[in-house]
Amino acid sequence: MCGITGWISYDNDLTTQRPTLDAMTATMACRGPDAGGVWLDTHAAFGHRRLAVIDIEGGKQPMTVERDGRTQIVTTYSGEVYNYRELRAELEQLGHTFRTSSDTEVVLHAYLQWGDAFAERLNGMYAFALWDPRTEELLLVRDRMGIKPLYYHPTPDGVLFGSEPKAILAHPAVRPVVDAEGLAELITFTKTPGHAVYKGMHEVRPGHLVRVTRGGPTVKRYWALEAREHTDDLDTTVARIRELLDDIVARQLIADVPLCTLLSGGLDSSAITALAAKALAAQGAGPVRSFAVDFTGYTENFTPDDLRGTPDGPYAHALAAHVRSAHRDIVLDTAALMDPGHRAAVIAARDLPNGFGDGDTSLYLLFKAVREQSTVALSGESADEIFGGYRWFHDPEAVAADTFPWIAAGLGNTFTGGHATREALLDTGLLGKLDLPGYEARRYREALTEVPYLDSDTGHQRRMREISYLHLTRFVQILLDRKDRASMAVGLEVRVPFCDHRLVEYVFNTPWSMKTFDGREKSLLRAATRDVLPDLVADRVKSPYPATQDPRYNEALRAGLREVAADRDAPVRPLLDGAALSEATADGAANDIRPGAELVLGMNTWLRTTGTTLEL
Repeated sequence: MCGITGWISYDNDLTTQRPTLDAMTATMACRGPDAGGVWLDTHAAFGHRRLAVIDIEGGKQPMTVERDGRTQIVTTYSGEVYNYRELRAELEQLGHTFRTSSDTEVVLHAYLQWGDAFAERLNGMYAFALWDPRTEELLLVRDRMGIKPLYYHPTPDGVLFGSEPKAILAHPAVRPVVDAEGLAELITFTKTPGHAVYKGMHEVRPGHLVRVTRGGPTVKRYWALEAREHTDDLDTTVARIRELLDDIVARQLIADVPLCTLLSGGLDSSAITALAAKALAAQGAGPVRSFAVDFTGYTENFTPDDLRGTPDGPYAHALAAHVRSAHRDIVLDTAALMDPGHRAAVIAARDLPNGFGDGDTSLYLLFKAVREQSTVALSGESADEIFGGYRWFHDPEAVAADTFPWIAAGLGNTFTGGHATREALLDTGLLGKLDLPGYEARRYREALTEVPYLDSDTGHQRRMREISYLHLTRFVQILLDRKDRASMAVGLEVRVPFCDHRLVEYVFNTPWSMKTFDGREKSLLRAATRDVLPDLVADRVKSPYPATQDPRYNEALRAGLREVAADRDAPVRPLLDGAALSEATADGAANDIRPGAELVLGMNTWLRTTGTTLEL
C-alpha cells in the first residue's frame, strides 16, 4: 500500500517543478514510510511513497515500461491486485515480459494490452494514475468498492491528484476552502460519491476512471452493481458464499511482510480470523496473529446500552482460543483518547474533523500498536453492509423512513448510545443556511435514482434492495474511508475481504428472505462460517465498534468545550450557539454531549491547523 500524487500541466514544463512535486509527495510519507520516488516529464509529474508489501526490492515506483528506449507508460500506484499472478500468466502468453514480480508491473502491461478495459479484469483494492506519453493522456483509476481513496482537482491547464486531499492542498495554487455544501457534507452522514468537501476538489468515484486530456477530464464508469436473478437454493447459496470466502481470504493472505487480523469477537472479524487460521494451517504456516481493542476497566465495568449488550473482550478471547491465534489486546485509557496530539493526528489523517469521536481516536491508536508487529491486517469491515447486519436493516420504521435508514435510526448516536445530535451546539442561523435535512433529502433522492431492480422486485423485497444499495454505495464509504485514513496514517495496510466484488455482487442479488432465513441478522454469513466458529461467537448478537464508557471521558470533553468558550480566537466560535454551549459546559449539565462536543472540538482543531476558509 502506498501514497500517490501528481500534476499534469499542458501549458508548463514540469521538469522545473521538482520542489513543488517533492512537497506534495512528502505529505504522503505516512502512507509510504519505506521509500519515495518521483518521475518528471514535460507535462507530467508523479510522486510516490511506498509501503513495501509485495516484491520488496522490485516494486519501486513510479514505475515505467520502456520499449526501444522510449517510455510507453508510467504509473504511480497504490493498492493490491489479488489476481495479479493469473493476469501475469495470461500476459506472458500474449508476449509480455516482466522484470519484477510485483503487481504494479502487471497493471502497466494490462493497460498496454487491453486499454481502458483492463480495469474490468482487476480484482483488488487500488487507486492509481497512468500517464501515456504517446498520447499525453492521464488515467485515474479507483477500485470497484472505493476501498482506496483518490482525489483530483482540475486546473486551467490540467489536473492535480493525490491519495488524500492534503497532497493536492500542498500545491501553491490550491487553498483549503469549504463552502456551505461542503460543510453540510461534512456534518451529515451522507458520503456522497465523488464529493471531496473542499471546493474545487473531487473524489474519483468507486468503479470509475477519469481520463484527463488537453480538453479536460472525462469520467467513465467501468463497474456498477446490477440486478440479476438469483436462482440458487439456500444450501447452494451458503456453499457458494463459503467457497468465495475461502478463495478471497487465501488470496488476501499473500504478503512478503508480517500479517495479522483485526478481531473484535463479532461474527465478521471472527469469520475472517478463523478462515485465515485455517488457510495458514493448510499451508503449514501460522498461527495467525490477531489484535483487539479494549479500554481500561471496560469489560469489568461494562454497562449494557441500546446498542451494545456485551463487551467484546470475552468473545475475542473465545475465538482466539478456538483457532489458537497469537492474540493481543490493545488496551487504551481515557488519557490516551483525549491526548491532544492523538486527536490532532486523527484529524490530520482524515483532512477533516473526525466523524466518530473516540471511535476514530481509538482506531488510530489500535492501528499504531498493531503496526509495531505487523504491516498488513485483514479486517471484517463491510460484512454488515453486504449481509444486512445493522440494527436499522431490521427496524421497520427505519426501513420505511423517507431518508437514509442509518440517519433515521440516529447514526450520530451509534458510538455513544445516547440521544444527543452532532449539530446540537451549532448556531441556529448556520443550521438554517445549511439546511441539513434538505441536503440529506437531495442526496437520498439522487441515490435512489441509481438503484437497479428486477421486474420481480416488489413490496418489501424491492425496498430491501434499495436499502442494500444505499449501504453498498454510500454508507460503506464512510467506514472504508475512516479505516483507510486511520491505518495509513501509521503505515498499516488493512485489507477488507468482504469487499471482494464477486462476493458483493452475489449477495446483493440474494433475496432478503434468504439473507434472514433464520430470523436474524447476517444469516447467510453465520451459516457459511459456523463450522469454524465456537457457538458463543457464532450466536453473538451484533455489537458496534466499542466506545469508552469511562465517565471521565465526557468530563474531558466538557473541559475542552470550556476552553473553546473561553478562547475568543477559537476559529469554531462563530459557528456555535452561545446558549447551547453555556448549557453544555455548566456544572451539573447532562452528560449526553458527546456527538456535539466531538464535532465542535474536531472542527476547532481542523480550522486552526489547516487554515481552512469557510465560504458560507
